[in-house]
Amino acid sequence: MVRVVLAEDAVLLRAGLVELLGRAGHEVVAAVGEAETLRQAVERERPDIVVTDVRMPPDFRDEGLRAALALRAERPTLPILVLSQYVASAYATRLVLESPPGGGLGYLLKDRVGEVAEFLDALRRVGAGETVIDPEVVRVLLGHRAATHPLGRLTPREREVLARMAEGGTNQSIAKTLGVSEAAVVKHASNIFMKLDLDPAEGNRRVLAVLAHLRAQE
Repeated sequence: MVRVVLAEDAVLLRAGLVELLGRAGHEVVAAVGEAETLRQAVERERPDIVVTDVRMPPDFRDEGLRAALALRAERPTLPILVLSQYVASAYATRLVLESPPGGGLGYLLKDRVGEVAEFLDALRRVGAGETVIDPEVVRVLLGHRAATHPLGRLTPREREVLARMAEGGTNQSIAKTLGVSEAAVVKHASNIFMKLDLDPAEGNRRVLAVLAHLRAQE
């Protein structure tokens, strides 16, 4: 069980998330509809994880994202899972690149909430300190740059591995998903880092390196 502070301005979705999380054995200690109230709730409740929408009152722009970044600045180890209605890759890269290293980070499309098992798995992984980026966001990031240098130098399989790395996958999970050996994943990853001149560090730093590179190509 984890203690969750939830921020979502849509009343029905907020109620649905509270119900879903409760049925999964988690405790929603506060469910709010505004970014400022979110910050107050986190200060009061000291949750294990924050789940927040990106666009919230009063302007419905990036209030939730900004609140999440402010919370991470105050508590670098606080896990944050951000939900978005749209594929806004800039939000995802901003969340990962501007957050201090420490706790887990996640960026999911709200459609993913409908896939209950996937959503709860993302919550678990973020709570455990991992970085989880929605596969559709990664697909868009890679798709926009597939024909540009240096991503154009990657083989189709290497781009698959890169996409899984950007989603936060480990060598073991990537191997299982693609149906190959871990040794093959290590070899592909080595080629990717060499071709893209990335730091081959493991864990969240690897995701940071991948997203930083993709962001630099915009």
